[in-house]
Amino acid sequence: MSHFTTVKVQIKNGDTLHQALSELGYKVECDRKVRGYQGNTTQADYVIRQSNGYDLGFRRSGETYDLIADFWGAKINQQQFVNAVTQKYAHKTLMKTAQEQGFNVEEEEVLDDGTLRVVVGRWV
Repeated sequence: MSHFTTVKVQIKNGDTLHQALSELGYKVECDRKVRGYQGNTTQADYVIRQSNGYDLGFRRSGETYDLIADFWGAKINQQQFVNAVTQKYAHKTLMKTAQEQGFNVEEEEVLDDGTLRVVVGRWV
């Protein structure tokens, strides 16, 4: 019986996801099996190994990636993990898009509630 849970996340670009996970301090392996309860495994595109034997994985599903893990065994806060990854991913995507479109970052700050505020601009 599988104990894996699949969580839909709004992440589309694998390279940016990999960079975001690395910047958050995770060692990421590509195209590996995610380990879970009683040695069960499932394939994923990006895997974060954990010393307790319960890994976190991201697998492509259509246009986006799904987070796959046995969260009971992984012993992480699922919502906090998803929030941290999606925030870092969104920031990296914003910075890349802004640069591609000729914008410069004029201001960047983290608000008291953890929200990241970025002001971009360009001369026309």
